[in-house]
Amino acid sequence: RAELEALLEHPERIPAFHQISPDQERISKGDNWKVFTFHAYGTRIEDNRALCPETSKLIDRIPGLQNAWFSILAPGYHIPPHHGPTRAVVRLHLGLIVPEDRESCWIRVDDQICTWEEGKVIVFDDTYEHEVRNDTPDRRVVLFVDFDRPMDRIGSLVNRLLVYLIRVSNYVQVPLKNLADWNKELPKTG
Repeated sequence: RAELEALLEHPERIPAFHQISPDQERISKGDNWKVFTFHAYGTRIEDNRALCPETSKLIDRIPGLQNAWFSILAPGYHIPPHHGPTRAVVRLHLGLIVPEDRESCWIRVDDQICTWEEGKVIVFDDTYEHEVRNDTPDRRVVLFVDFDRPMDRIGSLVNRLLVYLIRVSNYVQVPLKNLADWNKELPKTG
């Protein structure tokens, strides 16, 4: 949490999701949904990891880690309904900063509505339609993690192939390039 709070002192240094991943323009508008990325489909973002070494150490302990970032949602923002790209991974949200009015800040996955709690996780299959709403005057931050879906041997092989194909596609390669360019432009001081 201390590393996150240090980052939040300079929110202008944290990109909006669509600034890194143009595929997200439909659901990410303005500066309302920012992401600070540690891993993107298995690729370590060393510049960001260096700013949050304790967080990075903890993330590295997650078996089958594919993606990890701080997901920062502005007050009053709504992420419209959408679906994730593959059943090869499972998504986890760890509540880090949750508005006091939890009932007005929620995620809907299929027909289930959940609210975050600081220090607790929500795990879900993001291929189900899901949306997020923050109808509070406060920011919401979760540690967003995707990890390999537990499967039998054949299922795991198929999932590894799917993740590899996603990893080498423009869906991942363009954001990795954009993230590297973004980090090059940042001032080198803390």
